Amino acid sequence: MASPEFHRIRDIIASRLEHSDRPVNVEKFRANTDATGRALPSSVRGSMVDASGVPAEMQKSDRATDENLIIYFHGGGYVGGSISSHRNLTGHLALHSGCRVLSVEYRLAPEHPHPAAVEDAVTSYAWAVAQGYDPGRIALAGDSAGGGLTAACLIALRDQQIQLPAAAMMISPWLDMGFTGESMVTNEARDSSISAISMPRMRELFLGDVPIDDPLASPLDADLEGLPPLLIQVGDEEVLLSDSLRFAEKATDAGVDVELKVWPEMFHVWHICVGLFQEAADAIDEMVDFVRPRILL
Repeated sequence: MASPEFHRIRDIIASRLEHSDRPVNVEKFRANTDATGRALPSSVRGSMVDASGVPAEMQKSDRATDENLIIYFHGGGYVGGSISSHRNLTGHLALHSGCRVLSVEYRLAPEHPHPAAVEDAVTSYAWAVAQGYDPGRIALAGDSAGGGLTAACLIALRDQQIQLPAAAMMISPWLDMGFTGESMVTNEARDSSISAISMPRMRELFLGDVPIDDPLASPLDADLEGLPPLLIQVGDEEVLLSDSLRFAEKATDAGVDVELKVWPEMFHVWHICVGLFQEAADAIDEMVDFVRPRILL
């Protein structure tokens, strides 16, 4: 059973959840998302960089290596989220992995609909390689929409015949723009942080006129052959649970090495609460255990 601290936070989040299909107030959504952000851990330093026109923050602890890099894409439904909203999560990932973390501020919808985010993700990766990082010592990571963006970036890199990173990690990823997963129905009353009713409004802002089965918007519809080893973490109460289950199965069938970790009781991207309850720290540790053997030589 999850910790009392977890249940206290989950109850607070659930009390604020709205089940509504009203149009998204983008300005309010972004402000609320950034307001939940917390600072980097005290032993992690961040410096802004220009990744070939894409703003990003390089985060590293005192014991970080110079050669190993995790490129991180934040969540927020492709409409919100930022470097600021995710510093606590990415900072702890940097601290515990001993890797540098490049947190990417990709363009957001509706001002910049799909495929702007994918273009920025690919650009940030190409910039890192141009800076001298070996693809074999780079991992991609992201949560929610950023988890979907992680998958889309891998697919785009493969299709452009660009050498892929060594591994990728996806937290509670949004992978199906068609919302066809069983958990969109079965977990609607259980999910404490996302309502399936509101998600089509996010999709409208993100996709614009692009078909919902575009593989770079909906990676579940893509050919997954040739992708690097993947870690997928998801809570069993999430409406997006089926996205992870089906993606893991499809990727495995395509010959991809996949570690699927389904966490009991956890809400969407519980990692962002690292420092508030133990399960968030444990999930970060699971990411570290996955990625270190694959990029630390």
